Amino acid sequence: MCGIFGTINYEIPVDQQKIFQGLWHRGPDEQDRQSIDNLHLYHTRLAIQDLSPMGKQPMEYNGLMIAFNGEIYNHLELREKYGLESASNSDTRTILMMYELMGMKMLEEFDGMFAFALYDLKNRMLYLARDRAGKKPLFIYRKGNTWMFSSELNILSQIAQPEIDYAALSDYLYLGYHYRKSTPYLHVSELENGHYLKLDPQNMKEQEVTWFNMEEGYRQESKLNHEDSIAQLDHLLQFAVHRRMDSSDLDVGSFLSGGIDSGLVTAIAAKHASRLNTFTVRLPGSYDESGLAAKVAKRYGTNHTVVDIDFSSLQDDIETILSGHGEPNCDNSAIPSYYVAKAAKQHTTVVLNGDGADELFGGYRRYVPFRHLDFFQPNNLTKISAKILAGILPIANEKQSYYTYLYRLLKFASYTDVVKIYCSASSDLFVGFEDQFLRRPLMKDISADLLAINKLPLSALNKILLMDFQSMLFSRLLPKMDIATMAHSLEGRSPFLSKELLEFAPGLPDHFKIHNVTTKSILRDLAVNYLPEELINQPKRGFEIPLRKWVDEELKTVINDYLLAKDTLYSRIIKKSFIEDLIAKKIRVSDERRAKMLFCVFGLEVWYKKLIQKGNAL
Repeated sequence: MCGIFGTINYEIPVDQQKIFQGLWHRGPDEQDRQSIDNLHLYHTRLAIQDLSPMGKQPMEYNGLMIAFNGEIYNHLELREKYGLESASNSDTRTILMMYELMGMKMLEEFDGMFAFALYDLKNRMLYLARDRAGKKPLFIYRKGNTWMFSSELNILSQIAQPEIDYAALSDYLYLGYHYRKSTPYLHVSELENGHYLKLDPQNMKEQEVTWFNMEEGYRQESKLNHEDSIAQLDHLLQFAVHRRMDSSDLDVGSFLSGGIDSGLVTAIAAKHASRLNTFTVRLPGSYDESGLAAKVAKRYGTNHTVVDIDFSSLQDDIETILSGHGEPNCDNSAIPSYYVAKAAKQHTTVVLNGDGADELFGGYRRYVPFRHLDFFQPNNLTKISAKILAGILPIANEKQSYYTYLYRLLKFASYTDVVKIYCSASSDLFVGFEDQFLRRPLMKDISADLLAINKLPLSALNKILLMDFQSMLFSRLLPKMDIATMAHSLEGRSPFLSKELLEFAPGLPDHFKIHNVTTKSILRDLAVNYLPEELINQPKRGFEIPLRKWVDEELKTVINDYLLAKDTLYSRIIKKSFIEDLIAKKIRVSDERRAKMLFCVFGLEVWYKKLIQKGNAL
């Protein structure tokens, strides 16, 4: 796992130590740079495979040069398949040999997570590419003939000094995260998952290619029956876990919650390791899953660590945690993710997780209604009735209650706009308060994408699963885990996002994913072979963060200092009086939603004060 940075036609002298320092946490083992023509490549290395100097980057081979971030888990299989030989066992070298053999068609062969810049010196062509799910980040700055690209926005913004994009920030507040290409800067975009850019650095002509499209998987209906589907799922998950353990020259650990996703990964991994390190988080004031996790750890004899997070240093750490994302962030689960990654790094450098299982197999409770009703095509009676009921019922305040579930169901059933339906189902921050924005959310990209998905000949369940994969997983959840782990030079690997499972899961019948009201039905059926019965039937919980308490107690002072300051950024986007009324509890919303809204604006202000104003002052 590494960090990459590059410039094209950038005439101003660059402080390479500043770049290395900015990416050091992604690659503390080695730092180097190479220049050719008008291209400059920088690389910081976290050595996981081929710990010898032969794995050094940027790597040159037969007229090719690459700066690579990630892992290709099946690269040795590919060498055997295509008869490729090298003294180095580095997956970076395998990429260059595969490119020499078949060009960018090689991407379809890779099972891995990656972002890379590959320069073909013979043809004077640069390729920037990302993996299927988008686990490894890559941001690109384009202005005139000048380009920069980086694994992180923080160092990119420090070097390029781009201007703020207020329209993008308005969309961020409304949605709760930056959607796909969007960043908070003008002239800066994120390369999307399953895409690569082909660029001629001489004339700056570019071509963007979609080499993987998740939509195609949902068009392929599996013909396997239930029993054979479970057997195939078992085989593919074992295959994915084993690959992610074998392709490491260091010991591999596993995050272990009380849920079935990480439980399955851990159970399979433990059979493949002499003594697997596992890690469970225990949070004060939330449901304690450590007991369930301990049963899995005991069954498989893992070296188990319970990470008790008391958040005693939260006031001191919160600005560091949020500003590490390089853009406004309001996912409060980034906080425990940061702490558990910090604890895990004390024991291991590589850790497995269950990321992607919920979006592939239907793990969220909000998916259940879409299994039975098409809320994207509601009739008028449904919309009118839901709107009336939602308007007269008391506001739901209990996060996990059935009443809250019903209340939110009525809210998104009352909307006619596909974007509002989706946003209300997944992130209902400012939906319904559009009139409070001074700069109205445009949501052009997400509107176009959601409307296109809604027109596909898919079930409502598969539509929202595809929407979540393309938006929430890519733009919010994977970046959260990448930032949390790489902040501590820890590599996170996700077996559920393997090449084979991404091809297999979408085509499963809806009732294999949601059976009546049971989420992740097929995973639960598989878990019978691996996990304690009481764990299998547990509902999806995730990190149950006491956000309401934080906003009104532990973080109240720091949040109010930011939001009630005179020079706020948010007041250029949304009415300050509205936020003041929100703080004073004068707005009719649930306590949980109020806390999320305030935390979202707080994330914007931390980004602005810590990164923008501070950067301008340097």
